[in-house]
Amino acid sequence: MRIVFMGTPDFAVPTLEALVHAAHEVVCVYTQPPRKAGRGKKLQPTPVHQAAERLGIEVRHPASLKSQEEKDAFAALEADVGVVAAYGLILPQAVLDAPVHGCLNVHASILPRWRGAAPIQRAILAGDTGTGITIMQMEAGLDTGPMLATVRTPIDRKTAGDLTDELAHKGAQLMVGTLRELSNHRPVAQDDEDATHAPKIDKAEARLDWTQDAKQVERQVRAFSPWPGAFFEHEGERVKVLTAEIAEGSGAPGTVLDDALTIACKTGALRLTRVQRAGKPAMDTADFQRGRAIETGAQLG
Repeated sequence: MRIVFMGTPDFAVPTLEALVHAAHEVVCVYTQPPRKAGRGKKLQPTPVHQAAERLGIEVRHPASLKSQEEKDAFAALEADVGVVAAYGLILPQAVLDAPVHGCLNVHASILPRWRGAAPIQRAILAGDTGTGITIMQMEAGLDTGPMLATVRTPIDRKTAGDLTDELAHKGAQLMVGTLRELSNHRPVAQDDEDATHAPKIDKAEARLDWTQDAKQVERQVRAFSPWPGAFFEHEGERVKVLTAEIAEGSGAPGTVLDDALTIACKTGALRLTRVQRAGKPAMDTADFQRGRAIETGAQLG
């Protein structure tokens, strides 16, 4: 098929690569514009931009698709289908309608649960036992279109990073299979009454809230790994928590209960197993405590 691909982060790269490997003709890739990153604040192309260049595919990165000029340029590609994976820009109706088969989206949840920008993190925070991928026919609403295919996976104790990588590859496989059998798929409408919203992550949410149950605080650690990184503050210093496990113990929320950095929560406790000071390498808690240790009885913010 003749495909226009639209995506931005690492999550979208496996789908682009799978389409090319399946011998589809990816005529153009749309991605968000390069942004300043790193210490030098140099403009960095997106992961999808870099992948497309490696694959020898034309790349376009408009800041918006709302102008008539951009709509006409998209339509002129005469695509059979648009494939979208975490693109990050709103697609005008004219763009959605331009390909013969419209635009299909790789969404990282089982819709209608977790419509929106951060479905993986929200599923972990909510304590969902499973999540997955939905291939959806796109329409004007936010992730409201009819569903063509789904695949599920358990969450277990996976981090957001773990799930993102797993779902990226499952989504790539599912999209290739969906396109192969596109004429046989019968779209299934979503039930809006079952919908939940997955708003964009605010960095402030990553501050560990010791006034919650230990189970919920542990979910915070996994949901915000690797980005933006769950953290606490102690004596004016911010420390990231990369991994943690639920432990026994009790006390005032936020109190350090022992030298293994077991922290009291509203109910239960959380033992921090891997942490990172600002500007320092990540390390196991035992190594961390051999340096500038956080004393038993300290109160974490």
